[in-house]
Amino acid sequence: MLFLVVALLLLGIVVGAASYLPWPVTLLLGALIAGWLLVFAERERRRRRDRTRRA
Repeated sequence: MLFLVVALLLLGIVVGAASYLPWPVTLLLGALIAGWLLVFAERERRRRRDRTRRA
């Protein structure tokens, strides 16, 4: 959960700073954060799926 909070905080900072950063940097940072969120979501899905199989 902490990873999700940090990722969303970073996404907010990048969006807020988008007017000051060059477009390629903004897009790169946004893509990195989106990838991080996708990895987090997939890990959570697997963990939840494994937990329900054991029960």
